[in-house]
Amino acid sequence: MLAHVVLFRLRSDLTHAEREGLVRALDVALHSIPSIRDFHIGKRMTFGAGYEQGAPSLDLCALIQFDDFAGLKAYLAHFAHEDIGGRFTASIEEALVYDYEMMGPEGARVLLEEGGG
Repeated sequence: MLAHVVLFRLRSDLTHAEREGLVRALDVALHSIPSIRDFHIGKRMTFGAGYEQGAPSLDLCALIQFDDFAGLKAYLAHFAHEDIGGRFTASIEEALVYDYEMMGPEGARVLLEEGGG
């Protein structure tokens, strides 16, 4: 499985119409891009843990899952991604985007012994 992880903060001055357009574009992408296997979005929660200190203030996270790299490439090339990507870029103050090849618990030994790379 491949995870496309997007950590972001929306612009504080987004209009209602801009927010609605972003939601509509996301809905179209989720329903028209067949390689998307799962999608989750969440708001960052904090509770005073040490690791929260000094972390960038990216309060939202989108997690999009694909079967493989080909699925991610198909998503990125899809016409619906062009719309959501453009709206997303215009709507954020800051973002970090990462892609990860995910493994189950059995992959931990391999990745940790190899040093992750």
